[in-house]
Amino acid sequence: MNLRESVPELRQRLRVQRSGLSTATRQQAALAVAEVLRQWPAFGAAARIAAYWACGGELDPAPALAGVVAAGRAIYLPVLAADGSGALHFAPYQAGMPLRRNRFGIPEPDVQPAALLAPAQLGLVLTPLLAFDRTGTRLGMGGGFYDRSFAFLRDPRYHGPRPCLLGVGYAFQQVENLVRQPWDVPLSAVVTEQGLTVFNTEDGVYDELLAAEIGTAQL
Repeated sequence: MNLRESVPELRQRLRVQRSGLSTATRQQAALAVAEVLRQWPAFGAAARIAAYWACGGELDPAPALAGVVAAGRAIYLPVLAADGSGALHFAPYQAGMPLRRNRFGIPEPDVQPAALLAPAQLGLVLTPLLAFDRTGTRLGMGGGFYDRSFAFLRDPRYHGPRPCLLGVGYAFQQVENLVRQPWDVPLSAVVTEQGLTVFNTEDGVYDELLAAEIGTAQL
């Protein structure tokens, strides 16, 4: 991030750059990420993997999830909380199931509330992003949905299950430095078409699984 560049300017620049990628470039990047994750033990071992519906040029996680689906493992997609809190729940998803669009026009599985999982019930969360830095700080679209939903990971009093937040993006979305705000929930790892990097975590999240870095990029 250029020190002269504000966060809104950074968001705008990266959104334009991302949306301007050719279809072929997007497909190649998605396939490269799929291959990296195929080799990563944490991806193969994680139960209850959450993903996202790629929009606006986001790197599509679908190729990476093909093997997960073929193995009969559960995939979950985010659903905006009905109470207007700006938090996320996660709904089971299978190809062909009914979908509805949320207020942002993003498809969500149309399921009964009883089928939804809380964020803490997930194992591995493929997390979209606009930018990331070498410390695992993530810059999203500005809505705060993931930071709000996974805020419990920042609470020293919390001792329950700790999902692994895996940022998914293109290599050009790495920036030199992002200012981590008090409400920001850092990533445990990030994967791009150039490889996967696991960040140092203070809380021991997925320590055994995160120990294996595959195709590590120089961050």
